[in-house]
Amino acid sequence: MKSKVYFTREITPEAVVKLYNALGIWLPGKVAVKVHSGEKGNQNFLKSEFWRPMVEEVQGTIVECNTAYGDASGGVRDHTESHLKLLEEHGWTKYFDVDLMDAEGPDLIWPIPNGKILKENHVGKNIENYDSMLVLAHFKGHPAGGYGGALKQLAIGCASRAGKALIHSAGKTADRFETWKVHADHTVFPEAMADAAESVVEHFKGKIAFINVMKNLSVDCDCCVVAEDPCMKDIGILSSLDPVAIDQACIDLVVGSDDPGKDHFMERVNSRNGIHTIEAAAELGTGTREYELIEL
Repeated sequence: MKSKVYFTREITPEAVVKLYNALGIWLPGKVAVKVHSGEKGNQNFLKSEFWRPMVEEVQGTIVECNTAYGDASGGVRDHTESHLKLLEEHGWTKYFDVDLMDAEGPDLIWPIPNGKILKENHVGKNIENYDSMLVLAHFKGHPAGGYGGALKQLAIGCASRAGKALIHSAGKTADRFETWKVHADHTVFPEAMADAAESVVEHFKGKIAFINVMKNLSVDCDCCVVAEDPCMKDIGILSSLDPVAIDQACIDLVVGSDDPGKDHFMERVNSRNGIHTIEAAAELGTGTREYELIEL
């Protein structure tokens, strides 16, 4: 059965709310709103003002976790104190309640019984304080994963610092200083991401929704201190209850575009075997690659 993916070419805060309402879902209780809050120095991430009407619509709490990469990257989100300061600098605490879910341990460890690579996922312990989740993803490229969308927000985004290390090393180590020595190849890393994503979807089953915004289409992620400038024109906003379908639809919109920058974008995706994350997630039953695109 095909999943429904709603799409608009209008990219405004109001259009985000419209695409969410098209899903016809009510997210109950306390809502965790997963965003990418942007690394210090990054110029492409979607700002707090852009997401404000959507977060207020669901009366949600912004949730994030610390990163695994060290000081050598120039990033500051790998330590709670500097991460919280950056969240304030980027305006997230100005408008919203913000929860750095792994600021205090111990991590939660969720089993992944059918995982291709990982048999457990380490997530920030505060995730259990929420009844439902809204995943707000800035769709763009990624230096390691090829692209970043809904599945990455579920996997890397919800993982604790140790969980991120496990995903990046395909389960070999939870030590963030060791993970870069045993970084997974472009087959097992996408599969590890799919495993981790599946565990989050399973936890919030029936109480989770996804919005991808195809704006500032750089080949680099919002985790990059200095990202490459966008190589394509903005495309639009998509929403779905299926993270596999929404990511597949975004890839298809890039491939089907007549923008000359799409070749550069897809070179990043394909050179990292990024679509294999979508393939692996579909095989795990997290969603389907078959979808109906409904333009609003």
